[in-house]
Amino acid sequence: MEVLVDTSVWIDYFRSGDKSEKLDFLIDENLIVINDLVLTELLPLLIVKQEKKVINLLKMVKKHPIHPDWEEIRNYQVSCLKSGSNGIGIADLLIAQNSIQNNVPVYSIDKHFKFMNDAHIGIKLYT
Repeated sequence: MEVLVDTSVWIDYFRSGDKSEKLDFLIDENLIVINDLVLTELLPLLIVKQEKKVINLLKMVKKHPIHPDWEEIRNYQVSCLKSGSNGIGIADLLIAQNSIQNNVPVYSIDKHFKFMNDAHIGIKLYT
């Protein structure tokens, strides 16, 4: 089973690891996948900090390509709004769509993914 690891988990993992304790297991078992959006959110700061080893390791992680279906993303946003969740950004919606398209759960500590799960858009969360 692959798990799409969201940016929020990586950031916590690099900082303190207080909320991302399951990531070590996923890494050890070679179960993690990412996408270019997550990489784009992570890599600029790592490049500035010259974290070459981490950059190279992240670039080696299996990636799922993103194929946006904008109509579907708008429908997700409508579902979220109807369920009382507003303020969910396009980046999170794209990550959700990518996980749904590839039938992989998302590991995130970002509350927006819980909101999307509660809105019944079809996203699976890794718990």
